[in-house]
Amino acid sequence: MSNGRDNITKPIALIHARVIDPATERDELGGILIEDGLIADFGPHLAKNAPEGAEVIDCAGHIVCPGLIDMLVFTGEPGEEHRETLATASRAAATGGVTTIVTMPNTEPIIDEVALVDFLQRRARDTAITRVHVMAAMTKGLKNEEMTEIGLLLEAGAIAFTNGKNSVTNAQVMRRLLAYSCDFDALIVHYTEDPDLRGNGVMNEGEVASRLGLPGIPKLAETIMLARDMRLIIDTGARYHSATISCSDSLELIRRSKRQGLKVSAGVSINHLTLNENDVGPYRTFCKVRPPLRSEEDRQAMVEGLRDGSIDVIVSSHDPKDAEGKRQPFEEAAYGAIGVETLLPAALRLYHNEEIDLMRLLRTMTINPATILGLETGRIAKGAPADLTVFDLNTPWIIDRDLLQSRSKNSAFDEARVQGRALMSFVDGKRVFHFSNQSAAYTKKPVFSS
Repeated sequence: MSNGRDNITKPIALIHARVIDPATERDELGGILIEDGLIADFGPHLAKNAPEGAEVIDCAGHIVCPGLIDMLVFTGEPGEEHRETLATASRAAATGGVTTIVTMPNTEPIIDEVALVDFLQRRARDTAITRVHVMAAMTKGLKNEEMTEIGLLLEAGAIAFTNGKNSVTNAQVMRRLLAYSCDFDALIVHYTEDPDLRGNGVMNEGEVASRLGLPGIPKLAETIMLARDMRLIIDTGARYHSATISCSDSLELIRRSKRQGLKVSAGVSINHLTLNENDVGPYRTFCKVRPPLRSEEDRQAMVEGLRDGSIDVIVSSHDPKDAEGKRQPFEEAAYGAIGVETLLPAALRLYHNEEIDLMRLLRTMTINPATILGLETGRIAKGAPADLTVFDLNTPWIIDRDLLQSRSKNSAFDEARVQGRALMSFVDGKRVFHFSNQSAAYTKKPVFSS
């Protein structure tokens, strides 16, 4: 999308809203005034009245919060556009109230050069309706052998560095990466999984896997790599984000590292907060994800990590796969599930189940990722970019994969009953998504603005 403000002239007033800003813990009835793509004013005085000449949008008491930020989104562009493009990923994001997506470098070709970072940014400006930031590869070709040019990639616009779900197993290479990143204060985002310990496993190791006759992946595959990284961070002092942890042992490692004052943060997938290994059920390949869905005890540990602030960010781990990749026996099916569009309603399960309060839940998808990534968005403040989400907290509905905006339909939440969802999304002050009739059933098609 174009983030220029040349075509934004008429002010927009969101009135009769419940305004929530996790950055300041604001939760009040009021409104927000948008001018020239920025938040010009907000507060209780805008609850019922709007400045003369403004376009008035009555939020009917629904929640207005900063637009959600998803730090872990795989797409198929370039190279595998049949799975997902930046355009379709951004439409799915906007439908779910996500106004910023951060894309992974695992494409064809791999995003490991300046020209490719520039290409993706130009494609996003031309085709996406949300903000798109690019994470570049840490190692050339994701081969874990040679570092990429971190300094040049940062200058080109890369927001952080990762190998997606390709773990850097070579400790010497990882140590050099972390040490070199310190020279640029670059953020290293690492998915931790030892491929040798994972072996041919396809789901969490334990009783459920044994009952289904499927080879298991031990939690140790995740924690042993994370423990190694924590020792390397002590040695280098680098900024480090654990992309997705999934078990209680990993959580304890993160807690210990934070107590030591290390510059460490952690994310967790919405799948691992709201699903567990039992959801694999009768070999549901849409629930075959990495890391694998863990035990209910581990799921509860992840929720507790959110409550006490040990886990900083919730991500969708959006990973589109075509039908052929999923219509296979469980052991042979591709890993991955889409999730950017269902991130908010799935997360609201935690609130409705009284597992976490709404303010902390929204914090993990707004100001926390914005702070980690150094973004201006994720907050409601005068002069801040007007990236906002309006959402209904309570209306129940059923997720129908045929109505999802993503090009692929491999949703782990297909046919799930949820409560609450996005009604409007604003990016840079422009309403890029809304339902044409908010009182209609949620089967009604959304309306987009390019």
